[in-house]
Amino acid sequence: MKPFLLFISLCVFSVIHSQDSTRNKKNGGYLFRTVAKCDATEVQDQSKTSTCWSFSSLSFFESELMRMGKGRHNLSEMFIVRNAYIGKAEMYVRMNGLHNFGPGGAFHDLPWVIRRYGVMPEEAYKGLNYGFDKHNHSEMDAVLKGVVDAVKNNPQGRLTGSWKTAFAGAIDAYLGVIPDKFTYQGKEYTPMSFSKSLGLNMDDYVSLTSFTHHPFYTSFVIEVPDNWAMVQSYNIPLNELESVAENALIKGYSWAWGADVSEKGFSFKNGVAIVPVNDSLITQVGKDNKSFNDPGAARSGNAFDHPMDEKFINDSLRQAAFDSYQTTDDHGMHATALVTDQNGRKYFKIKNSWGTLNDCGGYLYCSMSYFRYKTINIYVHKNALPKDLAKKLGIVQN
Repeated sequence: MKPFLLFISLCVFSVIHSQDSTRNKKNGGYLFRTVAKCDATEVQDQSKTSTCWSFSSLSFFESELMRMGKGRHNLSEMFIVRNAYIGKAEMYVRMNGLHNFGPGGAFHDLPWVIRRYGVMPEEAYKGLNYGFDKHNHSEMDAVLKGVVDAVKNNPQGRLTGSWKTAFAGAIDAYLGVIPDKFTYQGKEYTPMSFSKSLGLNMDDYVSLTSFTHHPFYTSFVIEVPDNWAMVQSYNIPLNELESVAENALIKGYSWAWGADVSEKGFSFKNGVAIVPVNDSLITQVGKDNKSFNDPGAARSGNAFDHPMDEKFINDSLRQAAFDSYQTTDDHGMHATALVTDQNGRKYFKIKNSWGTLNDCGGYLYCSMSYFRYKTINIYVHKNALPKDLAKKLGIVQN
């Protein structure tokens, strides 16, 4: 038994006493020490697109593959974007234009696409058919909206059988035609066979949220525009949501994070997302762009120089912000670690998709107050949930 006990003690030591530490920025006063972390692939850049949901959820699934011992893969965000757009177009036309249509999306769009179309590696489908080195969907998004509006307006009095082909042709002109087969790591695949080879079961993943306008321990469709597929999330009390998020990382499960990033205390440049008691300590110059695909308005102030007291966020404060449009569904990211600052306060280490042009190499650190206040939902493997919570929600774990 001694070798086994030694193994357990080493595992516990590696989780609790990890020696790596970092600051929030060069010469920054936040000093973070890792409590638990998950493997993650390299930071990507969504560039001039509104596709954070694809970047963050694929980053999450790439970490899942490493957790499962399936190796390191860079999966194609634009394959997911292309096929999700097909679904959005069909829904928009069926609803006579009375439904959201746009480049945004949600974490559960990944299962929607993968079940129907499979998945591809980045090297086999880059989605840059329009000749740019970096993603820029400004023209494509406008063209696609024009197509579905023309179909919806229906000048001939009835829909033809050709509009779906026309729409697919438009998006393929920008992102590229999906190949029937491709070669990856010396083997030939189709998108569906490649998906099968990865061994990801889309039924293993759940969306969790916390809002008081629906009963706890039930599921509901979060009322945000980008939830075009109308998929439900499980609603749990805020303290439990925080606990699930924290303990998932301790158990080795990362999670995708949907959040409002328009707060003054969310600063990619300064490497933190915080809710200081006195937010007058933060100065914001300019406005964030409406797509939330870059660091946005400049934020500066003493609150980013060293840890400060933060507001206590309860259910009612969180709900009031959502009800008044002060919390909106802005951005998708990926939580990969649990850390503490020099005062013992906990934060989540967040992988972003705005490239690596900050002092944290594309990451930032989210305080528990910010998480409690501005989270829309998290997307996580169902086995990361406590067994009693899973049972209460009717979730059957593996």
